[in-house]
Amino acid sequence: MGFKCGIVGLPNVGKSTLFNALTRTAAAQAANYPFCTIEPNTGEVAVPDPRLQKLAAAGKSKEIIPTRISFVDIAGLVRGASKGEGLGNQFLANIREVDAIVHVLRCFEDDDIAHVEGRIDPVADAETVETELMLADLESLERRIIQFRKRASGKDKEALTVLPMMEQALALLQDGKPTRILLDGIGAEDLAILQGLNLLTSHPVLYVCNVSEADAATGNEHTRAVEKMAAGQGARTVVISAAIEAEVAQLADDEAKEFLADLGLEEPGLDKLIRAGYELLQLITFFTVGPKETRAWTVHKGAKAPQAAGVIHTDFERGFIRAQTIAYNDFVTLGGEVAAKEAGKARDEGKEYVVQDGDVMLFKFNT
Repeated sequence: MGFKCGIVGLPNVGKSTLFNALTRTAAAQAANYPFCTIEPNTGEVAVPDPRLQKLAAAGKSKEIIPTRISFVDIAGLVRGASKGEGLGNQFLANIREVDAIVHVLRCFEDDDIAHVEGRIDPVADAETVETELMLADLESLERRIIQFRKRASGKDKEALTVLPMMEQALALLQDGKPTRILLDGIGAEDLAILQGLNLLTSHPVLYVCNVSEADAATGNEHTRAVEKMAAGQGARTVVISAAIEAEVAQLADDEAKEFLADLGLEEPGLDKLIRAGYELLQLITFFTVGPKETRAWTVHKGAKAPQAAGVIHTDFERGFIRAQTIAYNDFVTLGGEVAAKEAGKARDEGKEYVVQDGDVMLFKFNT
């Protein structure tokens, strides 16, 4: 099960620098000119989770395998992208393929790095990108909805099911609002319909404020403006210095900790970004623990036990019988599976059990 966050933004805001640090590679060229990223670069990163070490110690595991998430570095967008300006068509097509958007905003001053619009205003930058995405969605929906209305008038079952969501989405776009607003409180059936429309503005968004080294610990007036904007949208923000992260990526762990401490930072900004991206996708982690390995697995919030089993192997889901489940705190505090069983903390859960973040699970199934 792969989950992708697309890193987007205007040219020269630090997207590729951030991506390089994130993946600890030089796969994405970072240069001071627009469109230095043409083909999207993809990198998988481990999701930081201190629970893994504690579980492995309790379970006496030989190996630790974290869960992973993908980040995609997408070409910079410019005003007019919805009409094909710059690399607009390619940019929009690449966004459609991701599950969530990590929107990098320039919140630093540097005369040596050109801004595509000649000023530093991250809120205006965010509005530029959002407007282009909404215009692209509006054009797409206006074109498709005509046919669906005709089919619905003829009592076509699919059209009658999909059209109400299309109408809601179109009304929002015509009012200058992104369709992700519909995600709040939406049911599973309507969510599937909305996702099926493949609208750019239906993706959840995380704003990343790229600041100078001096502002990494405190933020600045630009980051506070972004936080205010995000709060009005019900979105989240993360403050990161891509330049710092690029340096940290080249250091050994001990050196990195010392370097960050000198800057007043408790952890790499990338750890915050990865966790925020994970949460943005509404994902949770469950674990399997044994002598061979302690491993983290990913499911969506609300997933039931058979779905979790299917993440490990499809046969597990098809032949699911039950799942022995131990809460993380019980497993670690009591010292492993045997002790948890003796204390009555191991539960047998059936097909309707909703997996909780941190569950340690052992699946029983028929082949």
